Amino acid sequence: MRGGGAKERGASLEDRILVVDDEEVICSILARRLTREGYSCMTAHNGKEALNYFYKDSFSLIISDIKMPEMDGIELLKKVKAMHPNMLVIIVTAYPEIDLALEAMRLGAYDLIIKPADLELVALSVKKALEKKRLEEELDVYHKNLEKLVEERTEKLQLAYRTLKKAYLDSVKVLAEALDAKDPYTRGHSDRVRRMSLRIATSLGFTEERMEILEYGALLHDIGKIGIKDEILRKPGALTPEEYQAIQEHPLIGVKIVEGIEFFKDKIPMIRNHHEHFDGKGYPDGLTGEGIPLGGEDHRRSRCLRCDGESKTPSGGHVP
Repeated sequence: MRGGGAKERGASLEDRILVVDDEEVICSILARRLTREGYSCMTAHNGKEALNYFYKDSFSLIISDIKMPEMDGIELLKKVKAMHPNMLVIIVTAYPEIDLALEAMRLGAYDLIIKPADLELVALSVKKALEKKRLEEELDVYHKNLEKLVEERTEKLQLAYRTLKKAYLDSVKVLAEALDAKDPYTRGHSDRVRRMSLRIATSLGFTEERMEILEYGALLHDIGKIGIKDEILRKPGALTPEEYQAIQEHPLIGVKIVEGIEFFKDKIPMIRNHHEHFDGKGYPDGLTGEGIPLGGEDHRRSRCLRCDGESKTPSGGHVP
């Protein structure tokens, strides 16, 4: 029958209440009334005894008088809150001094009830307090589950992003290798430019984001050679002025190839400007000094001599 009452009122047999009052009769009356509501109760007759029970056992709520020997309700409230800030405490007192009431509420008391206490009012206050506690616990569990779900989704997205980035980079590497293969004199040239550029960028303290942009730009800088005739790229001898002029078109051809792709927009300056020279004698824009975007000159240490109009091999061929 007692269990049925708990079910009807929403009380849980797991809800344990510690009733503290130096008057044994009051302790007994409150405990019996709350037991009828389906709660499990324990009684103590002063703050010190209550604190010993609190240290040894687990309670959902404490109902305490203020004026008690050895340790009063205010001191008990302080010590309980110091150990368990979320513990629910209802203060019941026959001394409704405003200062005590304010002190109790300031210390975190859930409610303040004046003696002689209406037992129905006490039962209602306990019910509301425990409902609040359950809602807060459910909300806390929900937040923890939500955080866990977000972390799991974030990890999956990060893994997918890393996988996608690697696939993108691998595809660009394959494209760069295919481009270099068109010109037997520049085999491996784009990868050498990539490695050298990254070493320089590391010494300059580039961020990870800028390093990534630079890596793609270095690999793609010669993509415009797709639009250059194979007979010019593969020509074993020196280029004619007309052929050299055609070679000089490859930065602008490269820009046209990638400018419609959002992912490659921030790599365009490296594609367009990788043959600019500090002295202004480069192409296609004849930029000078600091006017060349950082990254545009990263190519020059591993430059394509044919593309710069030079030929250093005995046969007059191209030197990467």
